[in-house]
Amino acid sequence: MSATTVAAPAAVRKSAPVLPTLARARWMFAFLCVVWGTTWLAMKIGIATVPPGMFAGLRWSVAGVLLLVFCRVRGERVLPSPRLALRLVVVSVLMITLGQLTQLYGLKHITAGLAAVINCALTPLSLLGFAVAFGQEGFSPRQLGAIGLGVVGVVVLFGPAAFGGTLDMWEVAGALGVIAACLCYSLGSVMAQPMMRTLAPVQITGLTDLIGGVILLVGSLAFEPGAWRSLQLDWGWAAWLSWLFLLVPGSLISTTIYFLLIRDWGASKTGTYAFISPVIAVILGCTWFGEKLDWGDLTGMVLMLGAAGLALKPRRR
Repeated sequence: MSATTVAAPAAVRKSAPVLPTLARARWMFAFLCVVWGTTWLAMKIGIATVPPGMFAGLRWSVAGVLLLVFCRVRGERVLPSPRLALRLVVVSVLMITLGQLTQLYGLKHITAGLAAVINCALTPLSLLGFAVAFGQEGFSPRQLGAIGLGVVGVVVLFGPAAFGGTLDMWEVAGALGVIAACLCYSLGSVMAQPMMRTLAPVQITGLTDLIGGVILLVGSLAFEPGAWRSLQLDWGWAAWLSWLFLLVPGSLISTTIYFLLIRDWGASKTGTYAFISPVIAVILGCTWFGEKLDWGDLTGMVLMLGAAGLALKPRRR
């Protein structure tokens, strides 16, 4: 190799600056926060006219196919090794099939803002809990206190209505659906991290999207009312715009970024998107859907987000 090849001219080096790795990661993280703070509004619009299983199943199946085609065009591997097949199916069912189904049906009965706050406050705690259980991260008394604070937030959020006898059981069911979705997604995320030693983030994203999406589609056609009729695709422009937004930035880009950050930062640190996404979701919910929040709702949300912040606060050395 010649000296001219090793040392490029100063003018060339200045004309092609490279963004440092940390800066790139932060920009990706910011993009993730904004997009995942707005997907709640898009999901709310879509499931108003399309069965949730069909709406999500078609989105994730298409996303998986496009990502795997992208891998193939670049000459990268598409199929995983046989020893990872079972774990990959389990991760796909947890993150996509169960996660999306319970989330969307839960979203039918609660506001987009409340769903976002419950999900985003619980995500870092559940990611941490599963990471500790699988031996990927450590645990501390401060994190135990964070879980307790989160429980207090839930009590403040639903307690007054429960004790007053005015609690809407459908709202409780919706909240439980969002909680179940969060636990499924967090468990799948932690289980996916060891596979990234051998699978590229885009590859694992495409595979999980495709497997989970196809299972959702089959289940929707078999059990979901109105699923076959929705195959005519006459959803209306609002549902289609929501679907396209969820497909491109929400699935193709953000999920790939999510896996990249889990690989580089770890599961619990990546979960810090919880600090920003719910604020965006609440603002959009109040603006577009006229969703109302009282002081009890706001207090409960703040306590839950405070619990997430306490759990993710770096330890002092």
